[in-house]
Amino acid sequence: MLKMKDNQLQNVNPQVFGQLKDRLVSKVDYDDNVTDEIDNREVFDLIRHLKDPEHPLTLEEINVVHQSNIFVDDVKNIIKVEFTPTIPHCSMATLIGLSIRVKLLRSLPSRYKVTVVISSGTHSSEHEVNKQLADKERVAAALENGHLLEVLNDCLRPL
Repeated sequence: MLKMKDNQLQNVNPQVFGQLKDRLVSKVDYDDNVTDEIDNREVFDLIRHLKDPEHPLTLEEINVVHQSNIFVDDVKNIIKVEFTPTIPHCSMATLIGLSIRVKLLRSLPSRYKVTVVISSGTHSSEHEVNKQLADKERVAAALENGHLLEVLNDCLRPL
């Protein structure tokens, strides 16, 4: 659990929401001879269990990620994820966005262009955070920072 400098949580008591049921898996899903397009549910399943940096809760449980805010164009190889911080001034928004981006970059075929943005109007610094998340050099530099990488990997570990 990551705390602010003065050892205080920003969102002391986040609201916890229900979770979607796991997707049913069939024999076809394991058949390597069947072409299986990636859809928004598959992307959602990759990121729904990411941990919040402040609380022992998943991004799905605190309503930061929703299947309906994931857009996939398998033909054009484009994936866009919009996420919603729990509070409008969340200082963890960049870290949350970075964890989503890194999880997808590590999990999906490299042919996909992955974009992660804050849902419009849900954060006081949305333009600045979105600019950071879109900057490949900043993302690469962040991943070279040992402490930040440790925190990020902790967000990626299952609860």
